[in-house]
Amino acid sequence: MKITSPVFENNKPIPKKYSCDGDNINPSLEIFGVPKGAKSLVLIMDDPDAPIGTFIHWVIFNINPLTSLIEENSVPKNAIEGLNSAKKHSYLGPCPPSGIHHYYFKLYALDMMLNLDSSSDKADVEKSMEGHILEAANLIGTYERW
Repeated sequence: MKITSPVFENNKPIPKKYSCDGDNINPSLEIFGVPKGAKSLVLIMDDPDAPIGTFIHWVIFNINPLTSLIEENSVPKNAIEGLNSAKKHSYLGPCPPSGIHHYYFKLYALDMMLNLDSSSDKADVEKSMEGHILEAANLIGTYERW
């Protein structure tokens, strides 16, 4: 399984448009090679370089496993957005206080749908996924502010 973006390469800068310095919308993401038997996908975007500890930018679960594209500024149909670190159900673009930060787009294929609602956060999703991950993939983007 693989996750890529047509707007930035792995370990390369995320364009300003997708940050708090731009339009603060999610970039387009492409998904390839979802394993047979997957019942749902989970996408978690976080920043482990945040000074207060890992900052959660986006949590989406129960994504249809047939999804091959998450379009710019959108959430896959019928998927559920959980809570990010700002306690919002939305994408929060890169917005580091200073320096270079790394943003991990973590994609998981699961053998089940998660029995969670939109009040769930990353910890809830990760706990529910335990023992149900068929495959995982990462895309890392960077963003720098001074």
